[in-house]
Amino acid sequence: MADDCFGHPRLAAIYDPLDPDRSDLDAYLRMAEEFGARQILDIGCGTGVFALLLADGGVDVVGIDPARASIDVARAKPGSERVRWICGDATDLPPLRADLAAMTANVAQAIVDPGTWRKTLRGAREALRPGGLLVFETRDPAKRAWEEWTRENSYRVTEIPGVGSVESWVQLIEVSRPLVTFRGTYVFAADGQVLTSDSTLRFREREEVETDLVTQGYVVEDVRDAPDRPGKEFVFLARRA
Repeated sequence: MADDCFGHPRLAAIYDPLDPDRSDLDAYLRMAEEFGARQILDIGCGTGVFALLLADGGVDVVGIDPARASIDVARAKPGSERVRWICGDATDLPPLRADLAAMTANVAQAIVDPGTWRKTLRGAREALRPGGLLVFETRDPAKRAWEEWTRENSYRVTEIPGVGSVESWVQLIEVSRPLVTFRGTYVFAADGQVLTSDSTLRFREREEVETDLVTQGYVVEDVRDAPDRPGKEFVFLARRA
């Protein structure tokens, strides 16, 4: 099940305006170029920002996400016809021979169930050509990012064309390592509606991720720093064995 911030139609429609700075994707675009990837699988594509950036560069892209509302937003964007959109998860993929599969932002951490995580890694591997790469990021648990997830740090008011003013903030709910749960709250000034979305992320240790990758048939090529959050995340590059 997708979190409401992705699966509720009203929240999916404002996801991009509430998070307009996607400079975190620059590193993934550079890796796609670095490895000469011409067919890319975007797992957890959400509203399609990364997939459409890739398509703009002439890449053959498949974007998959379990949230129908987010896929609908992606399909409504200019240029969306250049991307193959699938509503589902990495176990619902057609036969592919992708050069690269990516899970950007929180996608990998949002897969909290160990069994589902293993199935996702297997599904991604099956979608890759021999020697293809899987890339994704996950926060370093030692940096305790959740301590900054407070209303005081996150409260803002955003004016969205066609929607009006929206108040939003996040608040930490529970820390039960390795799981961390937080709630997003959204207040629509136009009609006073208040919507919330609870999300849980799994903070995996580096060694745990490397073990999972090897077990599922990958060779860990590199573990890089995240340019947008230096010293706070691991960026894994794993090659299909």
